[in-house]
Amino acid sequence: MAVRKNQADLTATEKRNFVDAVLELKRSGRYDEFISTHNAFIIGDTDDGERTGHRSPSFLPWHRRFLLQFERALQSITPSVTLPYWDWTVDRSPRSSLWADDFLGGDGRSGDGRVTSGPFAFSGGKWPMNVRVDGRTFLRRSLGTGVRELPTRAEVDQVLAMSVYDAAPWNSSSDSFRNHLEGWRGPNLHNRVHVWVGGQMTTGASPNDPVFWLHHSFIDKLWADWQALHPSSGYLPTGDTPDVIDLHDTMKPWNDVTPADLLDHSAFYTYA
Repeated sequence: MAVRKNQADLTATEKRNFVDAVLELKRSGRYDEFISTHNAFIIGDTDDGERTGHRSPSFLPWHRRFLLQFERALQSITPSVTLPYWDWTVDRSPRSSLWADDFLGGDGRSGDGRVTSGPFAFSGGKWPMNVRVDGRTFLRRSLGTGVRELPTRAEVDQVLAMSVYDAAPWNSSSDSFRNHLEGWRGPNLHNRVHVWVGGQMTTGASPNDPVFWLHHSFIDKLWADWQALHPSSGYLPTGDTPDVIDLHDTMKPWNDVTPADLLDHSAFYTYA
């Protein structure tokens, strides 16, 4: 059984194996396929139309499947690699080990936001922006510029206390656990972290920054934590709901997996 660890607890070897597998996926072209998929769903998901990956009930199972696919791609290179998670309620500073030169690299430089340190720096030549929303070909970050503070543990606990998974109108205005976790209402958890990192993380091509996977791994863990706190509160909606994914509907782009198939994360991995 795969175990996803807090990035702060990774050994030097685990960090190196993760980074090397990510770089190999990039070199082969497979990494950019994940960016293209995510960007397409960001563009296509709307409050008033069909929505699958974002601003909808399937935000959490869709990303769980997306992360599983990416994790399996990493494991095709190095079988021992699993996705670490970034607990941004604890590691809240640009000086956290997450941003060290032996892992994800640091903040972007002033002016253009270019990341100049670590394995994903443009100068290393291994991390070009091939799928992008503008002409800039380098990884960018502006940690703590778009919004000053990352979400706190108290804000996370406030959202975890909500007992209803989702609610009509099943979009970014829903008063529900899913929507508060996604960040359209309430303390703004998931969305705020994207903005705090800045650069490509504020765009549909956010997987251009490898921190995307660590952020979403923590979001996935919080969903699992919520399920443990509310065992009688299941995924909603369950049927006949226009424009969104019901419990037993298949999800694009895979068309072979439903939210019901993904409710139990322990069938695939556990969290340490």
